Amino acid sequence: MLTGYLLLFFTWMFLPLILMVLAAFNANPTPSATDWQGVTLDWFTRLPQDERFMQGLLHSLIIAAGVIVIAIPMGLAGALVLSRLQSRANTLLYTLLVSPVLTPGIVLGATTMIFWRDLFGVQAGLFTTVMAQAAFIAAYCMLMFMARLQRQDRILEEAALDLGASPFFAFRRITLPFLMPTVLTAAFIAFLQSIENYNTTFFAIGGSWTLVTEIGSRMRFGLSPMINAIGVIFIAITVIVAVTHTLVIRRRK
Repeated sequence: MLTGYLLLFFTWMFLPLILMVLAAFNANPTPSATDWQGVTLDWFTRLPQDERFMQGLLHSLIIAAGVIVIAIPMGLAGALVLSRLQSRANTLLYTLLVSPVLTPGIVLGATTMIFWRDLFGVQAGLFTTVMAQAAFIAAYCMLMFMARLQRQDRILEEAALDLGASPFFAFRRITLPFLMPTVLTAAFIAFLQSIENYNTTFFAIGGSWTLVTEIGSRMRFGLSPMINAIGVIFIAITVIVAVTHTLVIRRRK
């Protein structure tokens, strides 16, 4: 029973990815994993020649970098406040800080764009997209930092304070090194969340575009094997980074 369930689960999860990978190497100009017309790398070599895709990729990387710079400090600050503050308002504060995760991406994107345009005259573009994405990605980072902080032994930090260290010094020399593995993990998760985000980005970016929104607009006119090739590249990057991260963690242990 369990074996059958696991087989069904993994088939449901990975069969579409396998078909996408096969279609990316199929010479058939119509994406297909069954109508095989030979192996080709043509769809991969065409990607650098597509200016819209390359410009969208550049925009995606710029936005992801901005999101990491904002979301990591915001998430860390929120986690520190919730883990250190002993108050009846903790539950309310936690709910407020996590609420962007539960808010529809369309609402986040549209309200962020309206906020910056009407109050500060900033037109929709890369900046508003960074702000919109950081609003919910910071909440994911905060949850990861909170999970890490729950495993921290506060004795060392309290001892440093008793010996005359300032709170900032104790944080920099004790808490921050303890959190560094989670900082790197949160940065990677934030990067992936930003790169693959569509709903929030679509409503916040205005006339500009990212790689994902460009893919979405092209799929309205039919699926291209180049899109499958992009999917294969992202899967390969994710697997390589995940395996590298796992090996580094095991070596440290």
